[in-house]
Order: sequence, then C-alpha cells, then structure tokens
Amino acid sequence: MALSRHCARSQAALRAPSTLSPRASHLPVISRRYVTHDINHDVRITRTGKPILTVSGGRRVKCYTATVFGATGFLGRYVVNRLARSGCTVVVPFREEMAKRHLKLAGDLGRVVFMEMDLRNTASIEESVRHSDIVYNLIGRDYPTKNFTLEDVHVEGTERIVEAVAKYDIDRYVHVSSHSAVEDSPSEFYRTKAKGEAVARSIFPETTLVRPAPMFGFEDRFLNRLAGVGNVITSNWLQQKSWPVHAIDVGAALEKMLHDDTTAAETYELYGPKGYAMTEIKDLVDQEILHKRRHINIPKGIMKPAAKYLNKYLWWPLGTSEDQVEREFIDQAFDPEAKSFKDLGIEPVDISSVTFEYLKGYRPSSYYDLPPMTEREKREEKKYLHVLDDQ
Repeated sequence: MALSRHCARSQAALRAPSTLSPRASHLPVISRRYVTHDINHDVRITRTGKPILTVSGGRRVKCYTATVFGATGFLGRYVVNRLARSGCTVVVPFREEMAKRHLKLAGDLGRVVFMEMDLRNTASIEESVRHSDIVYNLIGRDYPTKNFTLEDVHVEGTERIVEAVAKYDIDRYVHVSSHSAVEDSPSEFYRTKAKGEAVARSIFPETTLVRPAPMFGFEDRFLNRLAGVGNVITSNWLQQKSWPVHAIDVGAALEKMLHDDTTAAETYELYGPKGYAMTEIKDLVDQEILHKRRHINIPKGIMKPAAKYLNKYLWWPLGTSEDQVEREFIDQAFDPEAKSFKDLGIEPVDISSVTFEYLKGYRPSSYYDLPPMTEREKREEKKYLHVLDDQ
C-alpha cells in the first residue's frame, strides 16, 4: 500500500506541473527519476516476461516461487532454507510424510508448500512445477534399490521433470548432477548422471548444470562415515582423491543462480579450494575425534560381488554398493570449460577449518569441550608415544 500511494503521489505531481513555481520546475524530473529507480530495484522481469515484485523489509510481500525436487535429501535442506528465508515460496514434492517434516520450519508460515509426488507419475510432477518461476532438480541415488535403478532416477526421472518444465514454460531449470559425470565412465552412477545432463539440455537448452564435488556438513555421509563407530571398509586403501565442498557453499551458489539470469545455459563445477586423498581426510577425522578408527581393506574382486548380492538379499541398507566400490578407484575429474565458485563471487570453505564443529560429537565425553590443538601443541604431541586404552 505504501508503494502504491507513493507512486500515485508521484504520478499526480507529473500530471500537474502548472502548480509548481518556475524556480521549482525541475522537481517533477527528480520525482520521476526517484520513482523509476525505486521500481527498477523492486520489480524484476523474468525470461518469460513475468514481473516479480519484492518489497524491502523483514518479510517479502511477493517473491519467486521455486520447486525443489529432492528437498528431503542432504543438500535439499540447505537450499530450501536459503530460498524460504529470502521470501520465496518453496514447493517441496515429497514421497514419504515423515521425511519432509523438518522443512516446515525453513520459512515463514505458508512459504513452504508440500505436494505429494511420484517420480513415475507425470501428473504429480506437472502439478508441482506449473506455478513456479524456477525448478531445482536435486534427485539422485547413490545405489540402486528394489524400486528404482540408477537409470530410473537419473535419466527417466530427469526426463519427466524437464518435460514438465518445458510444457509450462518455466523461466529457469537448475539440474544438480555430480562431479566426474561422463558417459564412458566405468561407474554406472557417473554414466547415468551424464545421460541425465544430456537429456535435460536436449529438452530445455537453458538448463543450468551444477556438478558439486563430494559434500560435507551435518548429516553427511562423508565425514560421518569415517568418524562412525563401525570399521571403515574400502577397496582402494583410501587413495581416492577429491576436492570436498561445503554443503552450505553449494546451497549459497544455488540460491545465487535464482537471482542471476546470466547463469542460464551454463555449467558449474563446485568444489573446495584444496584436494585431499581419502587417507588425508581420515587423518583429519581421527585427529578431531581423538580416536583412531580401524580401517579394513578388502580387494575389489571380492568386495564388488559381495556388495552386489548382500544389497540384493538383505532388507536394510549396507552403506555401500557394487558401484560405490568402483567409484573408489576414480579420482574427481574436471571440465576445463565449466565455471566455478569464482564466477559466482563465492569463496568456498576448506574442510580442515570446520571439521571440529562437525565431529566433536564423536569425541569421548571427557574431551568433548576440548578445543582443537594449536600448531605448537601438535609439534609437542609428536615427541611422545602414548599408549591409551580403547575409549
């Protein structure tokens, strides 16, 4: 209302220049410039010509409407939180009622809208995107299940979502894929991710592709796997190399793509500032939890068939699969033509600077509040050999 009254007063001033004195004849020009600047700041025109009105203040009167597929996953909660806090209306398609309840508090009342969806039901997908200005696809699986193969999720599911985006002429589509996604990869996960990218670009050429490196944060399966009470079982002696990225940084990048239309039809590879072998990350984890976890290496020829049949006949998740064993032997690859955090004006966080906050819960109770060791303390620690009981 305040904005409309201000515009009405400004228009009235423009229509009645005769009431102004000659000395003040320049005032309508100043008023016209002020109103134009204010409207340009508060109104954004999307690719399809739809105006998006935002009003400054603690809460937005109206902003973008975004659909986030895969919002109940690890990365999805960070994306939904950032979008909802900025005033966007976020549509969250979900399959299981209890999996989405934590997202209700991500924004103001009514800003997070839940819609039941089946990835094989085209009508439910279309209903989830038809009113949106931007669609994020974060859906992905690390391993096949009895209901969905990797091809079903990464290729056929992507095709249905992108067809719905094209049908309703949605302004933006952001497709979150994976690092090292190439169609000739020995890993089925990377192959299907690459096929999904090709399908998205063929149907909707303005697709923004995002390839994050292995992500870490709360509830991740990266640091928590190494710090958990179970044994660390691998097949490559923890030699796989990657550039881990903070999930919060990836969420910030995805939010920025909403407001920057120059990111359309671009490919972004989001990775951390420093590369690590898994054995180096394991050393960081052991240092923070003040305990050395046991590492068991099983040859690839034994581990792959064992993981295949155990996942097939057991009804609980094992935490590994045949394809995950294959991925241990593939280092993170880069596309030289892809853009990165630098093009978005974001400086990523190094994993070594935040491991204490994420892993202190794994420490023995007597050391829970102990701060990280200083460089001097680390040097002094190396001078002694400690024999400790298993805590």
